[in-house]
Order: sequence, then structure tokens, then C-alpha cells
Amino acid sequence: MKNKFIYIALAMAAFTSCEPEFNDPIDESGFYTQGEADLSNYVALGNSLTSGYTDGALYLDAQMSSYPNIMAEKFAMAGGGAFTQPLVNDNLGGLLLGGQQIADTRLVLNFDENGNPFPTRLAGTPTTEITNAPEGPFNNMGVPGAKSFHLVTPGYGNVAGIGTTANPYFARMASSAEATVLGDALAQQPTFFSLWIGNNDVLSYAASGGIGTDQTGNLDPSSYGSNDITDPNVFGAVTSEIINNMSANGAKGVVINIPDVTLAPFFRTVPNNALVLSAELAGQLTGFFQAVAGITTQGLIQQGVDPATAQALASQYAITFNEGPNRWIIDVPVSQTNPLGFRQMTEEELVLLTVDQAALASGYGSVVLTPEVLQVLGKLQQGMEITAEEGALVIGAVSGLDDQDALDNDEIAAVNQARAAYNSTLSALAAQNDLVLMDVESLFTRIAEMGYDYGSGSVTTDFGTGGAFSLDGIHFTPRGYAIVAHEIIEAINEGYNASIPGVNPGDYPTVFIQ
Repeated sequence: MKNKFIYIALAMAAFTSCEPEFNDPIDESGFYTQGEADLSNYVALGNSLTSGYTDGALYLDAQMSSYPNIMAEKFAMAGGGAFTQPLVNDNLGGLLLGGQQIADTRLVLNFDENGNPFPTRLAGTPTTEITNAPEGPFNNMGVPGAKSFHLVTPGYGNVAGIGTTANPYFARMASSAEATVLGDALAQQPTFFSLWIGNNDVLSYAASGGIGTDQTGNLDPSSYGSNDITDPNVFGAVTSEIINNMSANGAKGVVINIPDVTLAPFFRTVPNNALVLSAELAGQLTGFFQAVAGITTQGLIQQGVDPATAQALASQYAITFNEGPNRWIIDVPVSQTNPLGFRQMTEEELVLLTVDQAALASGYGSVVLTPEVLQVLGKLQQGMEITAEEGALVIGAVSGLDDQDALDNDEIAAVNQARAAYNSTLSALAAQNDLVLMDVESLFTRIAEMGYDYGSGSVTTDFGTGGAFSLDGIHFTPRGYAIVAHEIIEAINEGYNASIPGVNPGDYPTVFIQ
């Protein structure tokens, strides 16, 4: 991880777990009950969130704190059976294929020579070789990176297809080269299941800054790119197949909906108004963009645009800046209404955690002023005429954030529109099959807006210090997963008249310091 995350202030107190513990569950036969559910053979289907993926990697301790494993430990007190996972070999994280590293090690908190904290990858060589797969079957069928349609795609665990059509994490647990995640789950004849799938169907698009395609209307997922949004009808058909098959023999289960992924710290840590200017610099930038507007006006007129229209079009580039925080400039597609292809961000738009913050400090997201550009600006201030080449040099100094570093309003709307359709499908399928629906969407929003108080402590979505999210800014910490497990158990207890013991999130850690 190259970025230093200059907008993050980490409080050391957040990394210790000193909350008083809950009372130990009563270890007495018959005290806890499974109600109308049969927990004897629990199988969990999903993606990285189900696997326990944390801090940008899958590693041993994190797998032990996956929400399904935490739940299975509590299920065991109410009649639940054994729960197996495709455990990796170490706490370093990362994967090997034929001895070559194909996945990163995990992130930990480190400090530079000045004591400033930043996430960094652990040094070392992973020891988990894909071709040395552990023996299954596995109750935890969470596959990092999986989208909804991947769960029913034959060959998704074929080692020969890794890097193109196959997933290395599923390759470690697949029963055969042409197996499907759903097929391997059904072969275990589960009596109870959980399904949390669909986050990646929008998250990959959002986390890429929207550089993929919204595939709504395209019913052929084999034609999708890795950063595309899945068509809601494709999602509906796949999840219907999964849920109908998993519950066909009377198995009960819990269906988990999709939260607003843009509330994760990956999208909320770098402010979109972090261009902090002195009064002098604000005046200079305002003057620069006035010059851009003037140059554009003259250029459009020379292209045959009437003066009034040219001035109206160019006026959008006369951006004013104030002393203090200002919003970044972003690149947008060139169009007839925006011929230069940039504008200032709006209040709702988001900057991604992975933006190059050293570049931001050097003019990226605003203007990169070279001596040559300053010379042209000086000529304009003196009322001198400039050449077309000099005008192009000034306009070229505008350095808006690239598409992959920000989510604009249209991209956010595409994510939320697809996610709302997914959640509508999940709600309907849960009702049709008499399954519990766990509303993680509301839980996620609650944590983001007011935090989550679990009695002996609390967590928020603040990056690094909040306790809910790991150092990749997207996946939960073990404590975050414990909260998810606790809330799912509460929903199961209510939906199936069970009395499964809850989870104390304070028993689980947050981020790790190297």
C-alpha cells in the first residue's frame, strides 16, 4: 500500500480491547434451543464477507473470526453440529500458485520515521499454495471476489482457469474442476444455511471509481467485465436458483441483504473538500480559472460558435475558490455542454481511499502550475495576446481527479439503483421460502450514522480507529464480524423461536499493529 493516508488521525486507545466482558454463556444442557430451525448441519454461502476476509487478505486468525464460524460456535450450544472451513496456512495472508505469489499479504498498522501511522503490507512469502488444497467438504463456502452468478458457474474453481475465468479461493475448496459453489453446498445436505451474496455485484464497480459498465439490460454475465454492475434480472434468477435449491428439502436459513457499500470508509475517509487554501492561493486559483474561461470563450468563437453561446459554455469554468476547504476538480466525459471535460465536485460525490495523496499535495485534483504556465498567465495579466498553443498549455494545467479515483453522482446512483433491486429480490425470496431476512442494510447505516453500542463498548466506521472496519476500508474487523454474527443470531432467534446465545463483540480484536 503506497498511500500514506494523510487525512487519517489514529487514536492508539482504539487498538486495545479493555471493555468488560459479557457473562459467559450458561453451559447447561437444554438451556439454549434451536426452535423451529435444525442447526445440525449449517452451510454458509457468500463472498469475502462470509469467508472472514480482513485487512485486504484471507489469513488464519481472520477466518476463525468469520461471522459463520462465530455463529457456529454459538449454534453448538443449541444443537448445532461441526463447522469446517478451508483454512489457509498462516497469518501472513496471500496465496501461491505453482510457487508464484498471486495474492497480497495482509495489511497491518505501521509508523513512519515521524511517527505517522499508515497501513502497510506484511513482508514475507505466503505459504498457502492453491494446488495443495485442504480436504473438504467445507461448511463455510464464502469465496472472496465472488459475485452472485459465480456461485452457479461451472469451472469457477478450475485451477487451470485462475487469472481468467476461475477463482483461486474456490479452487482450494472445489470438489472438482467443473464444480459449482452451489453444487458443493447442496452435496452436504445442509439443514440450515445462510446466504450473503451481491455486495461484489456493485462493490467492484464502486471500488474501481465506476470505470466499469452498468450492465443493466444485459442478461449474459459471461460478457461482463470484472468491474461491471450485475443486471438485476441476472441477480434475481441466480439468487432464486440458490435459495430455492438450498431450501428445497425443508432447510431453514437466513438471507442477508446488501448494505450501502459507499458508506464504507474506503469511500468516506478522504474528504471531497480537502483542497484547503489560504486566501492568497484561493485568489490565484480563482484567477486561473477565470483565465481558462476566457481562453475557452475565444477558442469556441474561433471555431464558429456565436459569442453569446461561447461565453455561456465557458462560464462553467470560471470556478471560484475560497479561503479554507474547497472541493476537488474531477474529470468528466467531454460533451457538447462540457467541451473541456472537467468540473468541481458536488457535496455528495466521493473520493476513494486509494487516491494518490502525494499527487493531491502537488496539484492533482486542481491545477499543476509549471513555470511555462505561469509565464502565459503573466502575459494575460498584462493584457497581452497569447497563441493558441499557449492557451492550450493553460487549459492543460487543469488536473482533475481521474475516474478511477472518485465516484460521481451518476455512478453512485447506478450503484444504489442496482442494490435496491437486489434487496427487493432478496426480501421477496426470503418471504416466499419462509426464511429469515437479516437487514444488514439498516445495521450498516446505523453504524455509519451513529455507531454501534454493544453495552461494554462501541464501534464506528471511522477508518483505523472506529473498530468496525479493517485496514482495507471495505471489510470488517473481527469485531465487526462479531457484530454481524450477533445481529444474525438475534434475527434467527426471533424468526425461528430459538434461544441461541448472543455474541460479545468486545471479545474480538480490531486492527493489528506490526
